[in-house]
Amino acid sequence: MTAQPLKDVTVLEMGTFITGPAAGMILADLGANVIKIEQPGTGDPFRSFKGELYSPHFQTYNRNKRSVTIDPKNPEDLAVLDQLVEQADVFIQNFRPGVADRLNVDAARLQGLNPRLIYASISGFGSEGPDRNRPAFDTVAQAASGFLRLLVNPEHPRVVGPAIADAMTGFYAAIGVLAALHERETTGKGRLVETSMFEAMCHFNLDDFTHLLSADQVMGPYSRPHVSQSYVFACADGKWIALHMSSPPKFWENLAIAVGQPDMLALPAFASRDARIAHYEDVVAFLAPIFAQHPRAHWAAELTRLEVPNSPVHTSEEVLASEQAQHLGLEVSDPAGPKGPFRTIRFPVSFDGARMDTVTAPPLLGSHDEEIRRTIRS
Repeated sequence: MTAQPLKDVTVLEMGTFITGPAAGMILADLGANVIKIEQPGTGDPFRSFKGELYSPHFQTYNRNKRSVTIDPKNPEDLAVLDQLVEQADVFIQNFRPGVADRLNVDAARLQGLNPRLIYASISGFGSEGPDRNRPAFDTVAQAASGFLRLLVNPEHPRVVGPAIADAMTGFYAAIGVLAALHERETTGKGRLVETSMFEAMCHFNLDDFTHLLSADQVMGPYSRPHVSQSYVFACADGKWIALHMSSPPKFWENLAIAVGQPDMLALPAFASRDARIAHYEDVVAFLAPIFAQHPRAHWAAELTRLEVPNSPVHTSEEVLASEQAQHLGLEVSDPAGPKGPFRTIRFPVSFDGARMDTVTAPPLLGSHDEEIRRTIRS
């Protein structure tokens, strides 16, 4: 049975791209009734892909929702929106500061209609301060928060990886909404819940700031890998394997056995944890040619047998094919999706053993217009 702890919560999400939709998706995954409010004709800009309005980008953050098209600049549509607000528990938007006011969906007006409403506002740099009006996207927020420099190879600077700042900001917003919903049980009143991509990523980058503020250390892209003794090696078949050797001596003792170098730890670069950190590049230079002698499957089996912390660096296909992913039922699907079967990864939290084992495909633009408007009329 799918766990739905928020099944009695109604959320209006006026989100676009990632941050707002990600917050709405988290709440939807937890069982909330999430109504995605979209612009007629175009909808969430993330929908657009090769002339269609159902891109993989859109699908990623919009499952388990219903879509209604409303133009708040149209008085008749605004009246419909107001009726939805009166019945809702949460409203989410991720406009730039000032846009919500121009659209008549600002917190003051909507909470005037419904004092119990939790109003979540997500921005790039916050609702005040000198940067309030700066446009912010994922890479901008990563860079502004100090996080991006920890990911970039200084010898070949390129942006890498997924939209971490976008997704994490949405997740933080959802946490704020959940806290406000809990508080409302006591106070009976709603809250204005605000976060920004800049604030969210500064908090997500907490380890970096803690080293600065407690030890006057400025971290770089290799700081954590050196200290945690983490490595990635290319194997004979061109595939990669990752090791996280941490502190226990037994990890290194067993690695020496696995790579057929029983005297390895007597070398100066391997003599102690501090030595391995100080001579990180020497350790890599010693081990890399050895790992290049056998395919990844050989190393994964041998390291696992000897309890050396490791994992193949998997592709998404390999993850879903793994026995662990299949055992945990990570992939869920909606066979009746509007564009054919919809497959995705389930919400990662279970409640008393109950997981999110079913999913509803992301909606087509306005596919619930009549259903939702009929509910208002009744």
